[in-house]
Amino acid sequence: MEKTNKRSYKRPAIIAGTIALAVTAFGFNDDLFQISKNLDVFSSVYKEVHINYVDDINSAKMVKTGVDAMLEGLDPYTEFVPESEIEEYKLHYVSTQYGGIGASIFARDGKVYISDIFTGFPAQRADIRQGDQLVKINDIDLAGKTSDQVSALLKGSKGAAIKLLLKRDNEAPVEKNLIRDEIKQPNVVYSGMVDGNMGYIKLNKFLENSADEVTNALVAIKKNNPNGIILDLRSNGGGILQEAVKIVNLFVAKDVLVVSQKGKIKEKNFTYSTVSAPMEPNLPLVVLVNSRSASASEIVAGALQDLDRAIIIGQRSYGKGLVQQTFNLPYNSLVKVTVAKYYVPSGRCVQALDYAHRKDDGSVIKVADSLIHEFKTKNGRSVYDGSGIYPDIFVKQERFANITSTLVNKLLIFDYATKYRNSHPKLADARSLNLTDAEYNDFVKYLADKNYAYSTVTEKMLNSMKTEATREKQFNEIQAEYDALKNKLAASKKNDLQVHKEEIKQVLENEIASRYFYEKGRYEANFKYDKELDEAVKTMQNKAQLASILKGEGTFKTIGKPMLAMAAKKNDKDED
Repeated sequence: MEKTNKRSYKRPAIIAGTIALAVTAFGFNDDLFQISKNLDVFSSVYKEVHINYVDDINSAKMVKTGVDAMLEGLDPYTEFVPESEIEEYKLHYVSTQYGGIGASIFARDGKVYISDIFTGFPAQRADIRQGDQLVKINDIDLAGKTSDQVSALLKGSKGAAIKLLLKRDNEAPVEKNLIRDEIKQPNVVYSGMVDGNMGYIKLNKFLENSADEVTNALVAIKKNNPNGIILDLRSNGGGILQEAVKIVNLFVAKDVLVVSQKGKIKEKNFTYSTVSAPMEPNLPLVVLVNSRSASASEIVAGALQDLDRAIIIGQRSYGKGLVQQTFNLPYNSLVKVTVAKYYVPSGRCVQALDYAHRKDDGSVIKVADSLIHEFKTKNGRSVYDGSGIYPDIFVKQERFANITSTLVNKLLIFDYATKYRNSHPKLADARSLNLTDAEYNDFVKYLADKNYAYSTVTEKMLNSMKTEATREKQFNEIQAEYDALKNKLAASKKNDLQVHKEEIKQVLENEIASRYFYEKGRYEANFKYDKELDEAVKTMQNKAQLASILKGEGTFKTIGKPMLAMAAKKNDKDED
């Protein structure tokens, strides 16, 4: 009886398996037919247009336009890279390494200026400064050239000579002879000690060797017996996933799951766990994030949050939970394809935009609240998917006033910092830089004959009201009130340099410090204004609060619940 039953169950299983195989084979063949058909149509259209179109056609540009349009309907991370753009692609996604002088530039009014100097490279050693005008490169006049054209002239092989003609302020042009060096911009742009004897590491990207750089920074910081570590991932757009895993491993024990990736093809599914003993498993740890922290930054922040190893402070992260892989194509080109989504230890995916279900007009929608799910951290705290990494402690993002942004965008802050540097040969210390009232008033006088016209939000609303009232033929009835309001706003704007003095000073000090101490100076001058950094220090100094957050006590039991997070975001906007 038992044998008969076994035999009777086997046969239907075999039939079902055969049907499934047949359906799969049919589906596979149908896919191949569709691929072949569509490629044939594409090549035929290209051939007929190329042969018959009335004007000459740039074949490479036409094909790239077609491929770009094809990929545009997927997501912004799936892209075709032709041979001509390979080097630029590597600089963005692999390693920021090239031969040059160690300076960045910008063009203005047909002239080219130095905007930043990188520490330890030929430009700094030759005393080239921010604000210097580049007049010639190897006797080639730069008048009217774009930034890209000048950048190409500055770059070259390591060890190659380059001759620059520079003009500074009202001085006569001076010639500088340099030898190009291998320029490798670091992933860790700053590390050191901040208030409370806390170690601080600013990681700007996750390209090659980023984990080694964080490790080296941590080794140096540990010599100071720090009371805690702050890992700053604000505005870090991500990079190489494996580097993120290695960085998590610095703070988390061996054989702990950090992230998993899952895609349509099973061969693309991987799990990544820590592989070695951590360097610093016990010190209090804070990770700073903001709305531009994405991808690998979210893996690090999400994993450390899910494992209850770190406190996350700042604003909700970007929400990029997609993994890309590059595939080589003929003629030295490649295509970068989104092959999977990644999931942090609790099982949540942070992807916030749903590229698979767009609106009729093609615009992308966010993952609906009804589709967001709850997950648990190691200690049982509630976290949620579908909307980035929500911080344990939310800090309102500071936004500069229109006048401050205008002074920056019109390069008036930049120009004054150059003027300040030329008249002040030395600056003792970036951290203690604090412009006096007299120095700030000097800046205000400097602006007296400068054009920095701008519109406030209120002015824009007032002008919009005038437009609507005019359209509805009602403006005459309210013109007196309109003119009165406009005059009051104009009077109020005259005081903006004093009303927003503190934030203008912040930006001005930041720019001035960079003239003496480069990027390091920018960070150190800004420490005293950094509210997220201040919150990180205070949180780690408060042992009771630190423990309460990681245990999920009280309000820390739930992190980023959709309705609560929405209310926090609304309050943030209301205060702006």
